[in-house]
Amino acid sequence: MSLSEIKDRLHAAERAAGRAEGSTSLIAVSKVQPDERVRAVLDEGHRCFGENKVQEAQGKWPGFRESFGDIDLHLIGPLQSNKTRAAMELFDAIHSVDRAKLAKAIARIAQEIGQCPDLFIQVNTGEEEQKAGILPGEADAFVAECREMDLPVRGLMCIPPVEEEPALHFALLAKIAERNGLSGLSMGMSADFEKAVAQGATHVRVGSAIFGERDYG
Repeated sequence: MSLSEIKDRLHAAERAAGRAEGSTSLIAVSKVQPDERVRAVLDEGHRCFGENKVQEAQGKWPGFRESFGDIDLHLIGPLQSNKTRAAMELFDAIHSVDRAKLAKAIARIAQEIGQCPDLFIQVNTGEEEQKAGILPGEADAFVAECREMDLPVRGLMCIPPVEEEPALHFALLAKIAERNGLSGLSMGMSADFEKAVAQGATHVRVGSAIFGERDYG
């Protein structure tokens, strides 16, 4: 499916939800995608991208930024504490703040370098043992803890369990965000982004539907 087709579907979903067209940012998830596919999307004028790993992004995006200028780069994968500084210097937003240790590292480095990306707290809405994220029942306290550190928390992020109805998880995330006065909702991927838009997503993360299937070989 082409980038323009995904944007058409996104705008249709916004209209169906009674939302302003363009109110949802489309993050083109370029992890494990060859440079020529990424360049093709850049050539179409798209500038908002997501990566899962700091190291992969370090090898890819400085060169693209030189060629294409202003790029809005989002880290959507888990962040190891020892990669925090590199992530903060490279990314415009981090969607996977999921523990106090990481929040404290971000706060300390932000003081040192005088800047901080926009932050999204990852909430494990399905309470899955194998998945990162703050449990829903602990989210309010963690938001407050991050705010006490003067961190720029813009919103929440979730990845629903594969076998469950995603709309229920998107609604839960929206409820937690609303009661904490957070406007950002990073939720929805290739298979379910229209349902996410219906629940108020401000950022959807679409990869394979734009670029084609990933080659992990």
